[in-house]
Amino acid sequence: MACMAKSTVRALVVDDEPAGRETITTFLRENERIEVVGEATNGRHAVELARALHPDLMFLDIQMPDLDGFGVLDELGSEVPRGVVFVTAHDDHAVRAFEMHALDYVLKPFGRPRFTAAVDRALERLEALDALTMQRTLASMAKGRRDVSTAGELSVDSSDKRARPKRIGVKTGAKVIVVDVETIDWIEADGDYARIHARKQAHLVAQTLQAIERLLDGGPFVRVHRSLLVNGTRVTEMHRESDGSGAIVLSSGVRLRVARGRWDALEQWLRLEKL
Repeated sequence: MACMAKSTVRALVVDDEPAGRETITTFLRENERIEVVGEATNGRHAVELARALHPDLMFLDIQMPDLDGFGVLDELGSEVPRGVVFVTAHDDHAVRAFEMHALDYVLKPFGRPRFTAAVDRALERLEALDALTMQRTLASMAKGRRDVSTAGELSVDSSDKRARPKRIGVKTGAKVIVVDVETIDWIEADGDYARIHARKQAHLVAQTLQAIERLLDGGPFVRVHRSLLVNGTRVTEMHRESDGSGAIVLSSGVRLRVARGRWDALEQWLRLEKL
């Protein structure tokens, strides 16, 4: 991928509030590396403009009346821009989803220093991130999101109740999908539910992440975030940042956030020591 520092980054601003759009676009136009190519007034408009303009970076509000930020990503699927920065007044939404998937998130109200820092951070990450990695991560996120009413019941292989299960079943209606535990790449929390990602499929189950973590205790899974459990054998890259947080890349190409307080546990599991 070409170095973003040497080319213009095309940005799309999405916010249903005029004042919000004006503030963001004003700050962005102060950065000579960024060209604001469009402003979307709602989620549906954002999908249309993103498909028409193919921006590199999208500054996206979460709560909008017709289609929220999550819905925008769902609609775009593989057409999601390579970089997404969420600008939101709701910290709970940002932490739940975009600590894992977004380049950054900015809480409203914000001033010029905080927003400028977020823009610089996003540009630096665009330079470092492989486009395919971001697309795979967001595609995985979009594929997995669905209404919790479709959540399946979780069952386990009980051939040896003393041992960690080798297989789990996800029952939805009359169908049971059998998942080999060793094929699971990562598991994310979704409130009182959990989404299991295995072999490019996502299975929403009516169990908390904590319950599944206890079930799989002693296996290859390590907690890298309060809402993320990762199969350590799938980790192929680790990117730690100056503030102590960072990201990992899985063998599937998915990139996930690692909380500051989780690095030691991850490195210990991977048995990585400085020489």
